[in-house]
Amino acid sequence: MQGVGFRPFVYRLATELGLNGWVRNTSTGLDIEVEGAVRSLEAFLERLEREKPPPAVVLAREVSRLAPAGFERFEILSSDGEETRTAAVLPDLATCRECLAELFDPADRRYRYPFTNCTLCGPRYSIIREIPYDRPNTTMQGFPLCPNCAREYHDPADRRFHAQPVACPACGPQLDAPIEQAAQVLEAGFIVALKGIGGYQLLVDALNEEAVVRLRRRKQREEKPFALLMRDLETVRRYCLVSKEEAALLESPAAPIVLLEPRPGHGIAPSVARRSPYLGVMLPYSPLHHLLAREFPRPLVATSGNRSDEPIAIDDAEARDRLGPIADFFLAHNRPIARPVDDSVVRLARRRESVLRRARGYAPLPIPVRSSLPPVLAVGAHLKNTVAIAVGRQVFVSQHIGDLDTLEARQNFERTIDDLCRLYRFRPELVACDMHPDYASTLWAHRSGLPVIAIQHHHAHVASCAAENDVRPPYLGIAWDGTGYGLDGAIWGGEIFLVEDGRIERIAHLRPFRLPGGEAAIRECRRAAMGVSFEAGLPLEGNPHIARMLERNVNSPSTTSVGRLFDAVASLAGVAHFNHFEGQAAMELEAAIGGGRTEEAYPLPAGDWAELIRRLRADIEAGVPAPPVAARFHNALVEWIVEVARASGVRQIIMSGGVFQNRYLTEHAAARLEALGFAVYTHQRVPANDGGIALGQAVLAARGYSYVPGRSG
Repeated sequence: MQGVGFRPFVYRLATELGLNGWVRNTSTGLDIEVEGAVRSLEAFLERLEREKPPPAVVLAREVSRLAPAGFERFEILSSDGEETRTAAVLPDLATCRECLAELFDPADRRYRYPFTNCTLCGPRYSIIREIPYDRPNTTMQGFPLCPNCAREYHDPADRRFHAQPVACPACGPQLDAPIEQAAQVLEAGFIVALKGIGGYQLLVDALNEEAVVRLRRRKQREEKPFALLMRDLETVRRYCLVSKEEAALLESPAAPIVLLEPRPGHGIAPSVARRSPYLGVMLPYSPLHHLLAREFPRPLVATSGNRSDEPIAIDDAEARDRLGPIADFFLAHNRPIARPVDDSVVRLARRRESVLRRARGYAPLPIPVRSSLPPVLAVGAHLKNTVAIAVGRQVFVSQHIGDLDTLEARQNFERTIDDLCRLYRFRPELVACDMHPDYASTLWAHRSGLPVIAIQHHHAHVASCAAENDVRPPYLGIAWDGTGYGLDGAIWGGEIFLVEDGRIERIAHLRPFRLPGGEAAIRECRRAAMGVSFEAGLPLEGNPHIARMLERNVNSPSTTSVGRLFDAVASLAGVAHFNHFEGQAAMELEAAIGGGRTEEAYPLPAGDWAELIRRLRADIEAGVPAPPVAARFHNALVEWIVEVARASGVRQIIMSGGVFQNRYLTEHAAARLEALGFAVYTHQRVPANDGGIALGQAVLAARGYSYVPGRSG
């Protein structure tokens, strides 16, 4: 792992033990050669991993015994730029405690300097242009070190020894406006565009409803929740309920946005989260954010610096052009950003971290796999896109790219592919893509000129979770989401697979139902509700035009999607009738459970929801409130999983797909299965949603697999 201060650590350890030799970065990792007394060498090997820098991850280690070379001292050699590159670049890391103390120490020469960092914190992935990770290969190349910084950089006893972004007010990047002025603008209720580590952010006072509404209107973001930046953990606790595990996530080096339950009467402007039951909160993760939070201590909306569906802006001129109609004030600086890296989003599930959007703080950390893979480029799905490359026994998954609906998003997708391949000098021999013929990523794959292998969407979901958890067949793979192109050309999304010996057999799926209006039914949940009611033989309530579409089977494609079943139930229960953003109705249905938890479940035998819908509608008509209705529906899905698991004959259960971002469903299913002796695996490091598809594509395309038409078709 490069960028964690491993070379300085090795230098200090070797010299402490009286060993001579050298250490250097290479394109494949780190090379060390040491010689000395046998006892000292053994101590060196033992302490090398035990005392390594906290952010470091050792993926593999190879030790060879050599004849003594007669070294006279220990030194750090220049990096070796080999052709094959497998060394991982560290993600951008939040400001460490030592640098934070300097930032607010009037006696320190870096007092209030917005670009303070050391070997344990600061920008990495957002500034690196080439591997190895050395200053000339970063966007800090244009900032020559002053004598004081140079002394720190070359002093093995200093924590900035070989810290590539090291800088100070005398030699480093500078802001183009005072932080105090930005705080005054925010105080007046205006919008600030802030140039952060991985791109621009749009900031506004989160307690000012009028200002938040103005930001929504200008950004053209109607309903999707905004993230919040809060000064410190004490402030977060004032507005949200925070567990010990959630506090650890907030204060981790990744410093992601964490989904938290708000306190009653919290006071955050209603338009920040709109109908979302959660507040997405992060702490300051750069010195610039810390300084602004001191000047403006109230919670801030901190959302991506873009218009809706566009990539985050990183270039200053581009930002002025694209964000000029949105922001009233710009707070920028002159350190270039090598690539856009948005804020990551996580939530707690099963008392563990579960990444929903993988970007700053996480990307591009590799996912290690069991055996070496051929060079495959995986181009992901259409929504929540990421791309991935298979390099030896590692799969490097890109940062979150986003939905590929706009020209700007597709251009960013192509730039990310070029960037990842160039950074690792990667030459793909094969492109893996989704089977959906109209996905922008699929169309690009077929234009690439390389051999293409199309991977079924839900197969990729399951393979992604299995690869992340290093699960070997046989296992049961449950893939539930909103939409995926099935092998029969239908819309899948409620699939259960038996995976063994490279074979994937679809052994169960949700009973199909109609979606009147096709894609319109994804946005309007009432349509899915009418679709299941029609199939269940119940009276249709609502738009008579939609009823005629169902009766005549006009523009009413069939689906097995659990995500669309969530939409139908949310609408029938009166919880939500529209999806203004992906998964909104399902999220609101989960939140509707509230205090209505029960062990009761609607019937869902063999995935047939007909009786479930009949009983649910009867409960609604009898005046049963939404909380127990929502709980019984979730429990029905859990019991179906248990039913299939018991009949499968395997003990390993994989759960993947966007539906498993649902904390209640995931935790209850896992608890039921584990109580019965099953081993349950869910996502942690890559998203369960389509952001994890590229990993599954890379693994399946590289290893080869076959699909067996199963018992369920």
